[in-house]
Amino acid sequence: MNVLLLSMPDSFEHMPSVAIRMPNGALASLAGNVDRHHRVQIADLILAQQKVKETVEDLVRTHSPDVVGLSVMTFQRKTARKLIGLIKSLSPKVKIVAGGYDPSLAPEEYAGGSGLVDFIVRGEGEITLRELIRAIENETGYDHIQGLSYRSGDRFYTNPDRAVSGLEGGEILPPDRGARALDGYTMLGRQVDVIETSRGCTFDCSFCSIIEMRGRNFFTYSFDRVLDDVRDAKKHGARSIFIVDDNITLNVKRFEALCQAIVDAGLNDIDYIVQGMTSAIANHGETLAPLMRKAGFRYVFLGIENILEDDLKFLRAKSKNVKRENGQSAGNATLKAIDYLHRNKMYVVGGLIVGNPGDTKESVEANLAFARKYVDWPYIQHPTPYPRTPMNSEFRDRNLIINENVEEYDGTTAVVRSEHLSAEEIEFMRWREDRWMKVRHMPQALAHDPLFVIKTARRMFSHTFRGMKLKTLLGLESEREAFHRYRRIRTLERRYL
Repeated sequence: MNVLLLSMPDSFEHMPSVAIRMPNGALASLAGNVDRHHRVQIADLILAQQKVKETVEDLVRTHSPDVVGLSVMTFQRKTARKLIGLIKSLSPKVKIVAGGYDPSLAPEEYAGGSGLVDFIVRGEGEITLRELIRAIENETGYDHIQGLSYRSGDRFYTNPDRAVSGLEGGEILPPDRGARALDGYTMLGRQVDVIETSRGCTFDCSFCSIIEMRGRNFFTYSFDRVLDDVRDAKKHGARSIFIVDDNITLNVKRFEALCQAIVDAGLNDIDYIVQGMTSAIANHGETLAPLMRKAGFRYVFLGIENILEDDLKFLRAKSKNVKRENGQSAGNATLKAIDYLHRNKMYVVGGLIVGNPGDTKESVEANLAFARKYVDWPYIQHPTPYPRTPMNSEFRDRNLIINENVEEYDGTTAVVRSEHLSAEEIEFMRWREDRWMKVRHMPQALAHDPLFVIKTARRMFSHTFRGMKLKTLLGLESEREAFHRYRRIRTLERRYL
């Protein structure tokens, strides 16, 4: 059979396609786990944002898929629905499979009366999709497939959940990057790819969709598998690699050993990007940070979340940010973690969340001021009540959700208010400061990737400051007017079909 796997074109504000076009790692992993006699193609539509309809029409025409699978996040739901309608109009008999965070956490949104979605893969998809393709091929029925919801007649049936994989057993096969139908994955002009070395996290942050999908657990791949995956990414042209683990610093000793394994294998000649906890880096930075730099790590997305204790308590992220001295809690770990990273010539992508229920102008500004002073690239977001997360229940119970349009649940559109500030005011404060912080990192980017920055500087500035005009800079109109113009532009940008 012919299988076509798609990710949505919708992108995050902090990851503009002019600078970052990251592959969806799940698609390559799914492709690698479908039985080999099937013909699988994958397409990350972020590579075709300006021509989504034409690209999908061409893929359906040339590949003639029997099954189309879509990986969907919550803010991509509206686009996914339009895309499904387009595919069905082109090929009415094609089977549509929806998977990813949103279908897993809000399956009712895909099992409705429209009849456009035939199957929902909940949670980890590799084994479930493999078994589904076999069942479609052999016409054996679907009630035996764990982790699957399926349409039969006018009803949707939900099978028991599938247990998460322990990863070490080899039942999840390596990704198939050769199945990609499109190219152009870049980060600051360098070809980029993604790998994973582990899955899961044992913390219970209120904003996290991961633990709602798979529970609180942590499983790892063998280093041989990970290093082979790095080699495969390099063979396909990668010069930068984003390690997408949910929480790779959960086991610091393993992470240190992985860094050393990368060095020993001679795979430290590319740039690595990773996500990490402040507590792990602060409490083990003396040995961990030098190893990370030696292995080639350049950017670290640091889950700071917030610098204020009350906000960390609401986010359930306090324990992730605790500094320890002599076995005792010794305050917030963020500054110490940042210092270790900076001392070892790594850049901090500062993950902060502002606009929590108790936030005031002063508390939001405290976090923005911290970011201005200490982080190299801001990744400042607003609390977003994704389906079934504790944050969703908390904001709903306190009547603080002001926007139910999930296409705006992209992290940088404020869809909740605090008890003291409107959503618009919170978003305006972040938007006003965020742009100038990003500009500050341009010299470092220029030094590392001069040709790319020179070539695209105008487009990057245009994106970062969209909404602003010369009269804004000259003080002839208020920044608030420019902000409203930016929001209108952002609304138009979400229309891919």
